[in-house]
Amino acid sequence: MKYSIIGDEDAIIGFGILGVSGKIAENAQDAQRAFQSILEDKDTGIIIITERVADMIRPIVNKYLLTVSFPLVIEIPDRNGAKEDRPGIKEMVNAAIGIKL
Repeated sequence: MKYSIIGDEDAIIGFGILGVSGKIAENAQDAQRAFQSILEDKDTGIIIITERVADMIRPIVNKYLLTVSFPLVIEIPDRNGAKEDRPGIKEMVNAAIGIKL
């Protein structure tokens, strides 16, 4: 099983240093093509996507977040930091485990 990332150039370069393959998405069309391409690679088990790119194709991402169990889709902040409307890691962990830390 391998990881893939979709995001801006900085995210792709950063994860590339760690050996994670990726695709740059500068607009919704790029993001949709990249997401579909990664889905077609049956060896990919985890798709990492930056929040801003995920927002470009939100309906598609939500389908995989809410209804499909594989591959796992993980949204991360980009170089500009987390979006203001997104919960922080502590809030996400609390929601996931049902216990306040």
